[in-house]
Amino acid sequence: MEKAKVYFTDFRVPVGRNIMQKLRALCLAAGIKKIDMDGKFVAIKMHFGELGNMAYLRPQYAKVVADLVKEQGGMPFLTDCNTLYPGSRKHALEHMDCANLNGFNTTTTGCQIIIGDGLRGTDDVEVPVKNGEYIEKAKIGRAIMDADVFISLAHFKGHEATGFGGAIKNIGMGCGSRAGKMEQHSSGKCVVNEELCRGCRKCAKECGSDAITYENNKAVIHEDLCKGCGRCIGACSYDAIRNEQWDAGDLLDRKMAEYAQAVVQDRPCFHINIVRDISPNCDCHGENDAPILPDQGMFASFDPVALDQACADACLKATPLPNSQLADNLAKPDWHHHHDHFLDNNPNIHWKETLEHGEKIGMGTRNYELVTIK
Repeated sequence: MEKAKVYFTDFRVPVGRNIMQKLRALCLAAGIKKIDMDGKFVAIKMHFGELGNMAYLRPQYAKVVADLVKEQGGMPFLTDCNTLYPGSRKHALEHMDCANLNGFNTTTTGCQIIIGDGLRGTDDVEVPVKNGEYIEKAKIGRAIMDADVFISLAHFKGHEATGFGGAIKNIGMGCGSRAGKMEQHSSGKCVVNEELCRGCRKCAKECGSDAITYENNKAVIHEDLCKGCGRCIGACSYDAIRNEQWDAGDLLDRKMAEYAQAVVQDRPCFHINIVRDISPNCDCHGENDAPILPDQGMFASFDPVALDQACADACLKATPLPNSQLADNLAKPDWHHHHDHFLDNNPNIHWKETLEHGEKIGMGTRNYELVTIK
């Protein structure tokens, strides 16, 4: 497969120019106007941020994209699907309130917001996956599949289960209905090491399925209730929780790639990654720790695999920031240095599997040409 073009611009702006103008120029250079949007519904998939989190993308980024869509005669809407876990986005009413409180509304973004899988997260469509090996039919939010054109606008950052969250995670996990998210996460179940458990109960607060109880002040995870989402692993400060199925992370990454394939196959798509405020964990958390790496820039491409690969490569070349989770890990005297910022940030992940499998099933290529836009 020939190289895919990935377009890049940094965050430097002279007096009299702003980041939004640079994003517009990036999208135009990358070819967004090659897509016929006239009279068509255009889904702009993004993450509205969990309440308490401050690393999510500002609504001004979304307005740039929505305005470009409207210039081409399209009808844009912002969208995301409901979550499995407790928080502020587990049903559409709460999700819409969260989006509004975080600054997303028709004035700030220039378009409407539609929760892709409906009120309770059950309004989905089963979509056959081309070349799928693990997922026969992906369960995707109906509103997302009803759109004629799909645009991914993703905050590229670290992630406790997949290594990083970029275009493929924004699409695959983000567009899955609650049942779809369950299917992607259900490869492995977590268990507790009683010797390490302190009984702090943070894991139970993160569990979206009430699968964790306490016996003798030690956490117990009930396998029949556990969804395998891994939120408890990220919540535990004492490494007391692990996933017993050694390839569960690999399977999550591959399933997520197949879900992304279901969303993007057979229709026009465009993808944008904003690589700044690179927090160690997902924007689904109700907080964000200090960035682990310096801001890199904005990337855009028609190829989501090439796009994520380019962003990952840029991050791997960067110098870790002090006073961050990554720097703290690297400073530990007994730390096994992986020479990979994503692994050193969260050592139980398998991020390369996502890109390798995405390429294998024909979603895109990891081979890219980086085109820099000033």
